Amino acid sequence: SPSEGIPAKVNELMEAAVSDAYSSVDKSDQVRKIDQAYEKVVEVLEPEFPGEEGALKSALKKLFSQKMFSLAKEDNKRVDGRGMDEVRPIDVASGFLPRVHGSALFTRGETQAIATTTLGDKGMAQKVDTIDGLNNKRFYLQYTFPPSCVGETGRVGAPGRREVGHGNLAERALQPIIPTEADFPYTIRVESLITESHGSSSMASVCGGCLSMMDAGVPIKRVVAGVAMGALMEDKKDDIDEAIVLTDLMGIEDALGMMDFKIAGDKEGISTFQLDTKCEGLSVDFMRKALEQARVARLHIISKMEELGEGVREDLPSTVPKVREFKIEADGIGKVIGPGGKQIRAIIEDFELSNMDVGEEGVIQISGFNTTKLEEVEKFVTELLSAGGGRGGKGGGGGRRERESKPAYDGPEPVEGEIYSGKITGIHNWGVFLEIMPGLEGLCHVSELHSERVRNCEGFVQSLGVDELKVKYLGKNDKGQLQLSRKATMGGGRREGRGRDRGGERTRGPPEPPTQMSREEEEVIEKAIFGAGE
Repeated sequence: SPSEGIPAKVNELMEAAVSDAYSSVDKSDQVRKIDQAYEKVVEVLEPEFPGEEGALKSALKKLFSQKMFSLAKEDNKRVDGRGMDEVRPIDVASGFLPRVHGSALFTRGETQAIATTTLGDKGMAQKVDTIDGLNNKRFYLQYTFPPSCVGETGRVGAPGRREVGHGNLAERALQPIIPTEADFPYTIRVESLITESHGSSSMASVCGGCLSMMDAGVPIKRVVAGVAMGALMEDKKDDIDEAIVLTDLMGIEDALGMMDFKIAGDKEGISTFQLDTKCEGLSVDFMRKALEQARVARLHIISKMEELGEGVREDLPSTVPKVREFKIEADGIGKVIGPGGKQIRAIIEDFELSNMDVGEEGVIQISGFNTTKLEEVEKFVTELLSAGGGRGGKGGGGGRRERESKPAYDGPEPVEGEIYSGKITGIHNWGVFLEIMPGLEGLCHVSELHSERVRNCEGFVQSLGVDELKVKYLGKNDKGQLQLSRKATMGGGRREGRGRDRGGERTRGPPEPPTQMSREEEEVIEKAIFGAGE
């Protein structure tokens, strides 16, 4: 255990150095003086207390914390000269990056964030693997905290735990103001790059992200801002109701204080919060005081954002692709996609689209910069489904063969449980359409393609190099659509060999006969097992 005389010696030696460090309001100068104080306490007192460097630094940290509390309690002043409920100076710049869809520079004191917003179609949604399967996020925020923002150098790699957590917090703060897909059919990606940090960069990301979406023309419902609250106590075991609540927490106050309470919301209420404490519990009265102080600060920040920002842009920037949606019957999806995706790729190329997304329910979303071409796509798809073909955007689709319309199927129904050889008529990310009988199509879902998980449906089917697949008919779903399974024909789902079946699909080769041991080998083993007991 540490020597009993350490706290008294540290207080006597370092009190003047601590006061000098707190006399500087500049972050870099203050950090330099604090670092020098830690070096001095070890250099001077370690000869007297050998091997107790950690105890010396711990005692100095407690002195810094107590001095910060006494300044606030006795002089009503914080280490940067602010009052307890005062927010640092705020500066806002919107639209300062010309090529991005939306941008904002949000500065609060010595914390600064560059936020950008990018708009895209459904294909740009973030894909998240969960225990329940693959989810698509239409709105997501990505937070980056490079070492340079705190004056350091280091390797920049994949997002760490801090970046993921802060990004999720800022994303949840902004989620309630995102317009519905019906009102605004775009995927929205916000990125917050922290260029300088001295406390609460996640709340700066909330403010900057909101401003960048406004600059991109996203019709947000309300303006959202965030602020971090802190608490100072002489000792963590003291009565929490005697603690001093701080508005707009700085980094040093977070390190030496007892609480980091991040709160974000609009003028009407809170959209998210996160609370870290070092003390032994919080009271209702203390929380009421902290929340009220945060509400006043949040309203102040929102007023500054509205005063200095440009508001929501009326028209989308010229760099944003236009989006159009229309719906077709689900049984026509295969025709729109075509064998191996040939038809949908032809449409994208001929009509100069940025992307074309065909939903499982038949909802088609197209995006591009030419509004006239977008209108032509809908007309072309309608003709394709009604007449079995149509002209492409350039010279009749580049000489591609027009597909003939197929009459309604009136043949015999397939037998449930039977295996059929199905001709591939369309491939999508969720599965493969197959014609198992003339004029009769069904869907083999991606989960039924193989006994192992298939991550890329089109790539998997192309790797087989076949035009037909052996599938088992599982029956119809609630919508009357045929459900097929290739996995059910694989007999346990072991990996395939090089052989091919009559339908042209690769199948498992004949099993190799088990290796037979000679009689001499069997005698050696028997002797080793039974001979030991003789």
